[in-house]
Amino acid sequence: MASPDDLQFQEFEEAADLLSSNPGAATLSISSSSIAAASSGEVKVDLSDDEDNQQESSELLAGEKQTGGFWTFEYYQSFFNVDTVQVLDRIKGSVMPLPGRNFVKHNIRSNPDLYGPFWICVTLVFSVAISGNLSTFLSEMGDTDYHYRPEFHRVSIAAVAVFLYAWLVPLGVWGFLTWRQSVERQISGYTFLETVCVYGYSLFIYIPTSILWTIPLYWLQWLLIVIAMVISGSVLVLTFWPAVRDDTKLTAFSTMAVIVSLHALLAVGCKLYFFQTATYTGSSHSGQQITPSSNHTALNVGKPQ
Repeated sequence: MASPDDLQFQEFEEAADLLSSNPGAATLSISSSSIAAASSGEVKVDLSDDEDNQQESSELLAGEKQTGGFWTFEYYQSFFNVDTVQVLDRIKGSVMPLPGRNFVKHNIRSNPDLYGPFWICVTLVFSVAISGNLSTFLSEMGDTDYHYRPEFHRVSIAAVAVFLYAWLVPLGVWGFLTWRQSVERQISGYTFLETVCVYGYSLFIYIPTSILWTIPLYWLQWLLIVIAMVISGSVLVLTFWPAVRDDTKLTAFSTMAVIVSLHALLAVGCKLYFFQTATYTGSSHSGQQITPSSNHTALNVGKPQ
């Protein structure tokens, strides 16, 4: 059995030779107190520097997540934090509505944005104004007395109509649903940003439709309007019906009727104002032209007495 003296640390000759050959070498000494602490199972590690670094990094991360007030640019920057894949997926969902698939819950709620709705509205404004001018030119092209003049004021009118619809109507719908939610607790509500997002993406189908409206076929233009209204209106109905179906039947159906009517009013109004198709009556050599019913005037010629 080994004696206590045999278990003590001893200085070896090789270590002594190394120290004598290199006196400046770093050495590690273990005191008896450290040995006693280790034997007792108490190990103390000084991590003061690491704790300071971790605290500084956590403060930096917290600073990155903080957002300023509504008057700062950083506050609105989060509303445009989407990538191309998300925008395309939401556009796809707006043109292919499926029964039982809520557009907000499946496409918007994870990250509602204003990027897609804003650029959809801007694109729709220019597509309606430009296509309307082109449609007028194509419909009047056979008239020798017609001189084409671009109507740039249509851009301003289209911008006012589209952006007022895309912001004021969602504001009214959101306010009404919020008021009804305070009365009927069973109604699930949407935020204002989600409501604006739904209305913005629902307008995308009108962009290709407005381009196809340039085809000077009266029946085709109205057929395209009906198709566009059914597709975009289905997005609104499938989204807002779950929010009002638990209310009274009169309120639920009245709300949906108002939403669909306002949506149809925008499409029909754009068609009647920007895409007027001229109609001709009488013989071709008479040179008399009757413009669309919305703008035609009657000419009465009296016989001399």
